[in-house]
Amino acid sequence: MKLAIFGAGGRMGQTIARLSSETTDMRVIGAIDSNDSPVLGRDLGELSGVGTMGVAISADLSSGLLGADVLVDFSIASAFDGMLRAAMHQKVAVVSGTTRLSTESEALMDKAAGKIPLLWAPNMSVAVHVLARLAREAIKALGDGYDVEVVEAHHNRKADAPSGTATFLVQAAQQARGELTPTHGREGEVGARKPEEIGVHAMRGGGIVGDHCVHLMGAFDRLEIGHRAMSRELFAQGALRAARWIAGRAPGRYSMADVLEGT
Repeated sequence: MKLAIFGAGGRMGQTIARLSSETTDMRVIGAIDSNDSPVLGRDLGELSGVGTMGVAISADLSSGLLGADVLVDFSIASAFDGMLRAAMHQKVAVVSGTTRLSTESEALMDKAAGKIPLLWAPNMSVAVHVLARLAREAIKALGDGYDVEVVEAHHNRKADAPSGTATFLVQAAQQARGELTPTHGREGEVGARKPEEIGVHAMRGGGIVGDHCVHLMGAFDRLEIGHRAMSRELFAQGALRAARWIAGRAPGRYSMADVLEGT
């Protein structure tokens, strides 16, 4: 399978390049990054620490996608729409983990799914999607007698909050209890906690890769369902698993749940 990587110069792009170089069924043929990237022109393999790969990082989307079966995207929200339009034009499947997307980008994904196979997920960890499933089941089973809060922690260089995964877990909770409304942190005289609140809290510090925990708190007990990422390789492995799964699929909007179920 021939891969192209969008956001190739970033930490996730380099990790995907390194892991794909260790496989026998994948080959990176395109590496794309932003116009102002300091690594333009560098060999992706050398940048990723695996030796010369023969693939130079370029800002040219069209040439980077040429001949690719799947484009793996870990970039930024402002670059997402241009990437997706180029993939639609060249009929290349997309696996994307870019977060904080606009409503316009969401609409564009629906349009793209009519032309190419597209899988977007705020977290490529298979276990995180199991976490969301378990949280839905627990919240539904325990009912409104339990208060629900989501706490996430990331490294001190993460620029956005809450994380896309925390938002994903809130959405999973809302699927079980539709009245839940996010409250982002608390400060001052906020009054008693309302039953329909779902508190969302972000911690930042050190080199934390990503921790997420869903807390369900009743009058007499407390249930915690959590996930702790120990290496960014986790997300890269998930993205490559998704790329293997989506290659050759019919156009459509897919999710990691589809990958998990093998449908």
